[in-house]
Amino acid sequence: MTQAREHPEEQSTVLAGHARWEESIRPEWELLLYCARVSPDALQERVGALLHEGLDWAYLIQTALRHSTMPLLYQRLATLCPAKIPDKPLTQLQAHFRNNARRNFFLTGELLRCLHWLNSHGILAVPYKGPLLAAAAYGDFALRQFDDLDILLHEGDVVKARHLLVSQGYLPEFQLNRAQEAAYLRSQSAYKLVRDEGTLIIELHWRIVEDYFTFPLDPEQLWERLEPAPLAGKEVQTLSAEDLLLILCVHGTKHCWARLGWVCDVARLIHTRQEMDWEQIIGQANALGAERMLFLGLFLAHDLLGAALPEAVWKRMQGDTAAKSLAKQVKMQILRDTGEPPGILEASLFHLKARERWRDRVRYSIRLAITPTPGDWASVSLPSALFPLYYLLRPFRLVGAYAPLLAKRWLHPSENK
Repeated sequence: MTQAREHPEEQSTVLAGHARWEESIRPEWELLLYCARVSPDALQERVGALLHEGLDWAYLIQTALRHSTMPLLYQRLATLCPAKIPDKPLTQLQAHFRNNARRNFFLTGELLRCLHWLNSHGILAVPYKGPLLAAAAYGDFALRQFDDLDILLHEGDVVKARHLLVSQGYLPEFQLNRAQEAAYLRSQSAYKLVRDEGTLIIELHWRIVEDYFTFPLDPEQLWERLEPAPLAGKEVQTLSAEDLLLILCVHGTKHCWARLGWVCDVARLIHTRQEMDWEQIIGQANALGAERMLFLGLFLAHDLLGAALPEAVWKRMQGDTAAKSLAKQVKMQILRDTGEPPGILEASLFHLKARERWRDRVRYSIRLAITPTPGDWASVSLPSALFPLYYLLRPFRLVGAYAPLLAKRWLHPSENK
């Protein structure tokens, strides 16, 4: 494919383009977006002007922490103009940055320890995201803000791996009986295990997203394309850049791109791994019915953070007007920064719009409506012999939980604007 570029005819600069999304944008957000950009040099003059506008530093720092971009904010400002930052915010940013760096190195050590423990018991474990993504896409463990460790396993090894980690002091998020565990393995994607009062979290994955999301990527295919990666002086096997990019876009879509850090991951990976096979990426996304989710992530990475894309990819993206519309919606939501994650109704509608195939939308709706979850099992206790009844009870539970909200929105639409 042709060489990547930033497409200036579409957007002269990201900061100047914000006026098209909202009538006004807080200067704190302008500064944060600048610091998160992959190539910010052309916008340095605007940053100098922003630093003279009387920034709300408390809001800026909390927003950066909430959107997992605090390390990028500190690194860019400390490199460009540390003398222009007031003493108190500079001290706070330094403290947050150092704490994040220490935590990341601790998590990296814990990941290597867990991988060794699992491998020594005959379990092949593949880490991805977390410190692997920090090293591969950011070039520095300290520049990515992450909360947990993700490990991909063969489905047949998941229960054994969970027991092994429990023996090392980890606790499962919830206890399951035999019937619940069998159903959980069929429908969900990961076991969450915590330690140290919830400050240390590991997710053991046997698929990328839950079954209801209808992203039919066979995890076994990922194992065929693993590539070696350095990690704190060791070499581990991890996902290929092509697989990781698509997975990051699906993950961001699942969470409605509510966090700018997820866009940063996509933008940084594109910027760092420019040799990626784009024909493979788009071909796989198309076959899986995930092309729109891919394009949505690419639009956001380009529009918000200046990620350069190959010309052929850019031209193909222009034909997906729904992806463009969703990207505009996400950008407005990010800049409004309500701090509230989308509810199940908003998220479901967003997910449906992000699918290009009607059959995937139908499957998503049906599976979401009838597939029981630990929440359903906790709300009603049934004996194992009656376990199939949970598939009938879930739709009624959903209606009972969300019908009042729907009615309120229908009767009082002005309150939801």
